[in-house]
Amino acid sequence: MTIGRWSFVIGHIKPAHFANFGPQPKRHMHTNEHPAARIEERLIDFAVRVIRLCEGLPKTYAGDHISRQVLRSGTAPAPHYGEARGAESRADFVHKLRIALKELNETNIWLKMLVRARLAASATIDPAIDEGRQLSRILTASIRTARRNAGTDSRPS
Repeated sequence: MTIGRWSFVIGHIKPAHFANFGPQPKRHMHTNEHPAARIEERLIDFAVRVIRLCEGLPKTYAGDHISRQVLRSGTAPAPHYGEARGAESRADFVHKLRIALKELNETNIWLKMLVRARLAASATIDPAIDEGRQLSRILTASIRTARRNAGTDSRPS
């Protein structure tokens, strides 16, 4: 059955081209853009792909419930990261990054539930889980670096 740009096959979703979580165009690779701006762009891209993924989930009680949870947690890290970039202190920076990290971790758990409940195909969700893990590792490294550099100045760079 096809609805819009999604094809449903026995409870699984075949992703349309716009819900692809695979490798994205490397538009930032050879620019002078600050690494923090590139991370923010990746988080925004992740959020947009989560939005599109949620739009294609089955319209069942479980599908609606998990869709709302994934939508909330999957779109939260980008604005939290943006707030962290404007933090007033290093402690505030770390705190806001930790919130973004928690939201990413929660999103990955909800995404795994989608696959196990057979509400979405593993081929659709696994790239999203991988991207979420990569972003989690980046934020974890940023938190560690900020904590390690805490004695050097009071404002994050």
